Amino acid sequence: MHALKKNRPLRRIVLASAATVSGTVMLLSLKPHTPPTVVTADAKSPSVSGGTAPGGTASKSRAVTGDTVQTRWGPVQVRVTIENGRVTDVTAVQYPQDNPRDQEINSYALPQLRREVLAAQSARIDMVSGATYTSTGYQQSLQSALDSAGL
Repeated sequence: MHALKKNRPLRRIVLASAATVSGTVMLLSLKPHTPPTVVTADAKSPSVSGGTAPGGTASKSRAVTGDTVQTRWGPVQVRVTIENGRVTDVTAVQYPQDNPRDQEINSYALPQLRREVLAAQSARIDMVSGATYTSTGYQQSLQSALDSAGL
């Protein structure tokens, strides 16, 4: 009988065990996605700031922070500035930025979402392709802020 054709069950058991242990170690060494640190803000109470418009007339300006929406990649929260019943500014307070891919996606998605809101003056905005989760969270947080503001 040839040396390579001999039945060697012990060798197969050792190789299978080594492969299993190696695979398990590699699987356990993967780092899971961790949520970014959360900025603490009271999402239920709107922050109100008043100002004076040019010409001496008082303008009704206030900033309202929407609810924090948990998405697959992290929390999303927006703050809306409303002046005389119109949305004048939208700022993302929290958004996924835990890894370079999140930062890349949100660097182009957030300005587009802001433009959409300022043009639509509502939460009925188009999603940004490639940033579906962020767009959905942005829209939901925006709607909660607008609801709190009474718009």
